[in-house]
Amino acid sequence: MKETQYIEKKKLDVVLGKTANWKELAKDCVCFANSRGGVIFIGIANGETLPPAVQIIEKDLPFRIKKRLAENSVNVGVNVSIKTAANGGEYIEVEVLFSASTIAATTDGKYYYRNDDTCMPLLPDELSRLFTDKPSFIWETRKSKVPVAATDPAKLLAFQQDIQQSTRVSQHIKQKSVDELLDHYFFAEDGVLTNLGVLWLGKRTDRARLLYAPTIHFLKFDEREQKVNKLLWEDHSLNPKELLEAIWTEIPDWKEGVDVADGMFRKFVPNYEEEVIRELMANALVHRPYTTRGDIFINLYADRLEVVNPGLFPIGVTPANVLHKNLRRNPYLAQVFYDLHLMDKEGSGIDKMYQVLLSNAKQAPIPYQGDDYVQFTIQKCISKPDIVSLINRATAEFALNTKELISLGLIAQHNSISAIGFSKELNLPDTSNVVNYWLGRLLDFGLVVSKGKTKGTEYLVNPEFLKKARFKGKTNLKRIENHRLEELIYQDLNIYDDSLIKDIHKRIGEEIPLRKIKFMIDKMDGAGKLKKSGANRWTKYALNKKP
Repeated sequence: MKETQYIEKKKLDVVLGKTANWKELAKDCVCFANSRGGVIFIGIANGETLPPAVQIIEKDLPFRIKKRLAENSVNVGVNVSIKTAANGGEYIEVEVLFSASTIAATTDGKYYYRNDDTCMPLLPDELSRLFTDKPSFIWETRKSKVPVAATDPAKLLAFQQDIQQSTRVSQHIKQKSVDELLDHYFFAEDGVLTNLGVLWLGKRTDRARLLYAPTIHFLKFDEREQKVNKLLWEDHSLNPKELLEAIWTEIPDWKEGVDVADGMFRKFVPNYEEEVIRELMANALVHRPYTTRGDIFINLYADRLEVVNPGLFPIGVTPANVLHKNLRRNPYLAQVFYDLHLMDKEGSGIDKMYQVLLSNAKQAPIPYQGDDYVQFTIQKCISKPDIVSLINRATAEFALNTKELISLGLIAQHNSISAIGFSKELNLPDTSNVVNYWLGRLLDFGLVVSKGKTKGTEYLVNPEFLKKARFKGKTNLKRIENHRLEELIYQDLNIYDDSLIKDIHKRIGEEIPLRKIKFMIDKMDGAGKLKKSGANRWTKYALNKKP
């Protein structure tokens, strides 16, 4: 048992005597209440799985905890009880209830939410978003006025068949009766369908009355960005699974692509891969706030695809961390999608998009958050066709996992990339060994080699593997060795005296990292080979021709 989004552990002294810290405990409860609820285990130290075997809890301590939490927090509901661990030691379990319709706060007016295993303060703009998002947290399970008997028979039968055929559903669930199945997936309660049940199993008229059932627009534009085609799914006759299938099968443009040489064979690379399209649309349907009015737009341009979804990212998710963050706005709908093989497990769908795109020598998806919408952009063009055969060769020889494929594709596209550049491209958190974690076994397999140390480390595809794979990528100066770079700078300044670094960079090769050129110029200046004038970004360099 470790600390997670829903679990926190604390030593017993947080609620005893002079060491008691009720404000800290109240803060943690506020975090859970404003997220999805959680459990605090008091009496189990962080890093431990069990309390001390001799630990005994005073019988009235749960009452005192509940009383002090009420004095230090607002809109926080808790259940406090004493539990006995497997080793015989006792501890306190504080179950923090999810605050479904109100905002929890400490009594001194501070707001917090749970971000992974950390308690984070809510900023003013995030607080307003939480007010907006609160109704969507309970939208799925809110009861409608539609009786279970009014479900669409065809959709109910199709759902039962999908459950029976799914490899992600246990045999125990497959053996449930219809009523038990509806209850298990939160489709029904007390004889009526929930909003989620209407969305998936309801008739067209009942689905149309939902606030707000998804409506999807497909718009195609030509090279001048003039609209040339439009398809609509707005009559509410389709449930989310049927919408997903309709979008893939009814838009002919998904079948277009190019043939790329792969040794003596040709490989067809679609302009937009099926895995990417399905994941984008699954994300749009699963993660949108259903209490917010707005349509989903699929905008197809000559050079890119944009999928626009109403609403913002959930609190804690940003365009910078979307690859690494796992938060679900509609958890029960997401579970249905997962069980029916309509999307990968939580958090892995974005990984899959990166893997497919980078393996096909395309740019990574570009997330963007506007004032009231989220947009994902997918570029159509293949940056370097030879990378496709390179990745295929690596995949054939080594059983690479998703992160390794993403890393190899990224390094191959850049020819050479620094540790800082690698982290920036993937928006990796600033933690130790995070780059090595993503590289995985690439260095051990000899697919990637590194030069330099710490943040100055550069990664490139092993030249020996490039030769073996008969890679025909263009040669550039990105990997230039230091002594050759010094000679380039010397020859450039011999012709162009008194130059800014940016001008030197432009003349000798813009593919060379600017920081690498700056490092070499500073080194030459320190050795007395150059002289400089000016300051900051206006500093100019010239050869020091004094004997």
